[in-house]
Amino acid sequence: MILVFDLDDTLHDESRFVESGFRAVARFGKQQFGWDEQDSLAQMMETLAREGRGAVFDRWLTAHGKRNKALVAACVKIYRHHKPALSLFPEAAALLPALAAHPLYLVTDGHKIVQANKVEALGIAPLFRKCYITHRYGVRHAKPSSHCFELIRRREKADWPQLAYIADDPSKDFVGLNPLGAQTVRVLTGRHRHVAAKPGFEAHHTIPDLSAFPALLAEMERG
Repeated sequence: MILVFDLDDTLHDESRFVESGFRAVARFGKQQFGWDEQDSLAQMMETLAREGRGAVFDRWLTAHGKRNKALVAACVKIYRHHKPALSLFPEAAALLPALAAHPLYLVTDGHKIVQANKVEALGIAPLFRKCYITHRYGVRHAKPSSHCFELIRRREKADWPQLAYIADDPSKDFVGLNPLGAQTVRVLTGRHRHVAAKPGFEAHHTIPDLSAFPALLAEMERG
């Protein structure tokens, strides 16, 4: 079976990247204006929890009387281009090398540079035959598009039931693949673990974390 993994909140805790990016921006605030890094980070994390990621830099700069388009853009660039220190979930670190006999692929959405920096920080590229960052193929090919999965299927000369996608977000990860006959596996880790899927959006299989995947894989391969 061809095994395709999602990245964020499937193989690693994506919130660690977010906090790492905020720390990089907070250092910028210290260097440029002398603002306290820890206070800046606390402000950003509070805004994230209250309003979501899109408002963070605007609110932070506004609080200091420094908001303008150029500074917001500078913060976004620092966030996207910073080099994070990340680690795999322990279950993922144990699982991926154990699956070396299978064709392994990665399919992840998100900004091209951000996702590439995550893959590099985690050191996981050698574990996969290819890492597909969907935005490299155009935003229209982000999930739920099946485009990158079709590229994998053709590369492996396989039928859809021979491909399994292991991911965490029921809003987009499975709904495009389920009708094609691919196997879909939802892992209940990360920020989407308590989200109830809409009709037709849930995966065929659900596991609490990746430590449960080998048993499920054996079951799927038995048919």
